[in-house]
Amino acid sequence: MSRIRSFGSFTIAVVLAGMLAVGVAATQGQGQGQGQGQGRGGRGPGGPGFPGGPGGGGLPLRELNLSETQQQQVRDVAQQYRDQNRQAAEQLRAAMDAQRKAIETMPINEGLIRSTTQAFADAQTEMAIQQARMQGEIFMLLTPAQQDQLKKLRAERETRAPQREANGGRQKPQ
Repeated sequence: MSRIRSFGSFTIAVVLAGMLAVGVAATQGQGQGQGQGQGRGGRGPGGPGFPGGPGGGGLPLRELNLSETQQQQVRDVAQQYRDQNRQAAEQLRAAMDAQRKAIETMPINEGLIRSTTQAFADAQTEMAIQQARMQGEIFMLLTPAQQDQLKKLRAERETRAPQREANGGRQKPQ
């Protein structure tokens, strides 16, 4: 049961961090004239996180050298999804809390655990769909060359994932 709780806590932390980064990216202005694809502190157009910073909400936009127009379009898309993502995250948090309480209820109520776990899974699914929709819209803003580069970057990330897991989540120094 602690694995479920740990996974749920990790999921919420990732979702909230991503949403915070989306909100920051959508509300902050660009650091113009700071080098190719670089924003504040050389961390990409949106700073750490989405868009363009490390992780980029699943899209490593910093490495794609977006034009200023594309950067603005990405901010616009992020702004469009901001309220939906916030609402989905609130539902996810509430579902996780309900599941945790159900697990801790004595005497054990398997029906309650099953129903709250299903609600939690449904909330995770909704969050994943929202993220996929937003990423899909952003993907369509990229040139064919940027789309190809993004696919290569994702493939590289997938090949490094088992290595990171073996190192306890840390990458080996290059």
